[in-house]
Amino acid sequence: MAYEITSGVQNSALKTVVYGPEGIGKSSFAARFPEPLFIDTEGSTLRMNVRRMPKPTSWEMLKGEVQEAAAMRLCKTIVIDTIDWAEQLCIESMCAAHGKNGIEDFGYGKGYVYECEEFAKFLNLLQDVVDSGINVVLTAHAKIVKFEQPDELGSYDRWEMKLGQKTGSLISPKVKEWADMVLFANYKTYAVAVDKDGKKFKAQGGERVMYTSHHPCWDAKNRDDLASELPFDYSQIAHLFAQQTVQTVQTVQTVQTMQTPPPQTVQQPEPAAQSVQQAPMPQPDPTAQPAPLDPAIPQALRDLMTADGVTEEELREVVAQQGYCPVDMPVAAYPPDFISGCLVADWKTVLKMIKEMDLNGVPF
Repeated sequence: MAYEITSGVQNSALKTVVYGPEGIGKSSFAARFPEPLFIDTEGSTLRMNVRRMPKPTSWEMLKGEVQEAAAMRLCKTIVIDTIDWAEQLCIESMCAAHGKNGIEDFGYGKGYVYECEEFAKFLNLLQDVVDSGINVVLTAHAKIVKFEQPDELGSYDRWEMKLGQKTGSLISPKVKEWADMVLFANYKTYAVAVDKDGKKFKAQGGERVMYTSHHPCWDAKNRDDLASELPFDYSQIAHLFAQQTVQTVQTVQTVQTMQTPPPQTVQQPEPAAQSVQQAPMPQPDPTAQPAPLDPAIPQALRDLMTADGVTEEELREVVAQQGYCPVDMPVAAYPPDFISGCLVADWKTVLKMIKEMDLNGVPF
């Protein structure tokens, strides 16, 4: 077998994680990346002039939005704001699929292992997005945790991403390993003596900075020789995306040029001996709108149906042919556990059944 060997620096899309305390400006920072498109899991960008997709109400909807943004080339940067709120959607979906009331119901820590596996699949999905040439930015809140070195006595406080109480120790390392750049944003304060003896101090300052390399009190990294401490401003890392943006534009222009068909000579057909008059074909009404969905349908399911253009009649037919509920039973009347644990949690299977119209022997 022959494998191609490459060398030198390759300009590719970047995976960036930005975490810090609430209100420091993580969303504003991410909004300055190249052509960002926000997937706002917590609704924090409503007061910002940014492009955003609908707030995901389920884990399946979040993954669907990521796939659509990448497949349709809707942006140059996908921003998931924030990843710790997205984690809650993951837990809700996983518990609904297994009929559990909470992650602790799995027993013996199995729920946290299942969640870590599901989150790893999500990171693989984001890796596919990056491989297609689209940057990915994950924002996260930060929290202070007690940390103890295994080879030292005593413990100290350090900043960590605000993920689950027990899953943080499993998911945080995966997210940081996945990222090309981990930036920790914080307020830089100074202790100033307020007495002559230097025994009393007060905090001053409040300058916003970001840290780009590891420190005993926080995790950060970069692969582009950035200074360890920088002002928390996108201009400090904008040069990392400048060349990438030019190449993206050139690629788009090349594709458009290649797809332009050459001019062709159109030959006029000879007049027929006898003209046959045919009835005009019926044209679909472009103004026709699908019937609105029942507002009583749970929002998580209603959002998925709206995004994929699924009507209540189509969904009722699929459910009835599988023998779950009568065909005339309203979707809003379905059992809540069936909606969350079967329809929402396995929406891809339901959608595939509707599209293929092959409803025999395909379980949810």
